[in-house]
Amino acid sequence: MRLTTKGRYAVTAMLDLAIHSDRGPVSLAAISGRQNISLSYLEQLFSQLRRGDLVQSVRGPGGGYRLSRPGQQIFLAEIVDAVNENVDATGCGGSTDCQQGKICLTHHLWCDLSEQIRDFLSGISLTSLVDRREVKNISARQDADCGGDGGLPLRVMTG
Repeated sequence: MRLTTKGRYAVTAMLDLAIHSDRGPVSLAAISGRQNISLSYLEQLFSQLRRGDLVQSVRGPGGGYRLSRPGQQIFLAEIVDAVNENVDATGCGGSTDCQQGKICLTHHLWCDLSEQIRDFLSGISLTSLVDRREVKNISARQDADCGGDGGLPLRVMTG
């Protein structure tokens, strides 16, 4: 079982958006600079997140993205679902054809684990992550690395 880069990046980008949302709409370029995720990849992810009704786009000068509802109402499982990720610990993808077309001995164990992971992600809101001290410390470091304004990294802005 593993969460792919797509799911990890979607959660990371949404957490960055939640952290910086008090400043108004957040540009994908700013998220890209802070999180080292390509802008084109973020555009694809945010298209899916917008269709999943997790973010809203704001057009015009100073535009970007904002959360579609308060962070305490957005849970990690929703983010993973919005980008079509499947956190499944079974070897068969849940299809019960694990062993030459038949269910294997440990199929139900891995199904139970998948359910536990889903329940775990369903219980974590963006706000609960934003409020964590270690997340605040890392975010402050990233902002400082980007010139203190949360924009693009200094190496990009000056070079």
